[in-house]
Amino acid sequence: MNGTPALTMLESVRGEVITAQSAGYDQARSVYNAMIDRKPIAIVGAVDVADVRTTVDTARESGLDLAVRAGAHSVPGFGTVDDGIVLDLGAMTGIRIDPEQRVARVQGGCTWGDFDHAAHTFGLATTGGIISTTGVAGLTLGGGIGYLARAHGLSIDNLRSADVVLADGTFVTTNATEHPDLFWALRGGGGNFGVVTEMEFDLHPVSTIYGGPMFFELADAEELLRTYREWIATAPRAMGAFPGFQIAPPLPFVPEDRVGEPFLLLVSCFNGTDEEGEALLADLRSVANPVAEHVGRMPYPALNSAFDGLLPPGLQHYWKAAFQPELTDGALAAHLEFGPRVPAVQSTMHLYSVDGAVHDVAGDATAFAYRDANFAPVIAGMWPDPIDNESNIKWVRDYHAALEPHSADGGYINFMAADDQSRVRANYGANYDRLATIKKTYDPANLFHHNQNIAPAR
Repeated sequence: MNGTPALTMLESVRGEVITAQSAGYDQARSVYNAMIDRKPIAIVGAVDVADVRTTVDTARESGLDLAVRAGAHSVPGFGTVDDGIVLDLGAMTGIRIDPEQRVARVQGGCTWGDFDHAAHTFGLATTGGIISTTGVAGLTLGGGIGYLARAHGLSIDNLRSADVVLADGTFVTTNATEHPDLFWALRGGGGNFGVVTEMEFDLHPVSTIYGGPMFFELADAEELLRTYREWIATAPRAMGAFPGFQIAPPLPFVPEDRVGEPFLLLVSCFNGTDEEGEALLADLRSVANPVAEHVGRMPYPALNSAFDGLLPPGLQHYWKAAFQPELTDGALAAHLEFGPRVPAVQSTMHLYSVDGAVHDVAGDATAFAYRDANFAPVIAGMWPDPIDNESNIKWVRDYHAALEPHSADGGYINFMAADDQSRVRANYGANYDRLATIKKTYDPANLFHHNQNIAPAR
């Protein structure tokens, strides 16, 4: 469809409207995953709710596809679109911290780095992922697994309210008492129901933590994973720790002659004293000595941004995910077969623990359905050269296929690939039908379909 009428409608926005004729078009259309190369008619850099409403109205009335971009980290590329409109919230980065009430108000374009920076000055934080350049809105709407989940629940469990522009251009505030069905759906339902322009979160006392990465020999991986399985089940909730497989990057604490080799990785985040943290990690050290480590007292934002330098924009990305009720011996065998084959220094498998406070919330209390899972593995294929796409995608798919017999039917929405649309119903389990009904109420024409899409109920 010709985009000229749409561009005319967008003339009233205060933010920058970038088109193919604009000098910065190629930079503006680029997203985190370099596999994604799409050419929108317009990229609207919204600066306020009025700009968001105008953009939504324009897409709806012109019949053009609409993609909503916050942090632009969407691995499937949902933050951009061919021959449509991109609504970019990246300029909407206002944050207000109320340290007495322990509440944060965060605009839709903020990253977790923005959030951590603002909250940390008051010694506060909330659950917010592993990479600080990730958008707050995108991570939260999909659930929000992170270092603090065992202690404080998912990001959605800390969400108090949200301001939303709906498909018809209406602006609403939703919380437990206002539009409660929408609030239920937003907490795990992704970007299916509207554009979230501002969120309100509970905060918790988290300032400095004890933890960091430890690299262990692959020969010790099986015993360490078996130990971890029992250890994390009884560890205090203040301990957030996950194992993974990682090629050692050239870091100062890694011996030069071991750089480039694969290891079993364990990353810990303990919100307690050094002595308590050391005592907990001693259980793992009793199994094997780390080849390299960087464990100690550090600001929480330092740990939450520790992987940022390894994962700049412009890499190739292909991910798969699962939920595992238990880390069975069969699942362990799959991890031990495929984890050591990690193909690039940026690629990894992380095995997140989602017990503790995550289990305190009922499976039907939010759209996030898998409250009975204890583990959430993500196989994150990331590498710089497109020439390696076929072989590295095969590693991700083969690894995921090996885990499938030991996993739940669905996986974590935020880690799904573009070819996972057939899994959407399974990803929401028993909550799917209710989500489809709410979708019909708030977006009956499915304007917001560039996502892991929930079709409106018929």
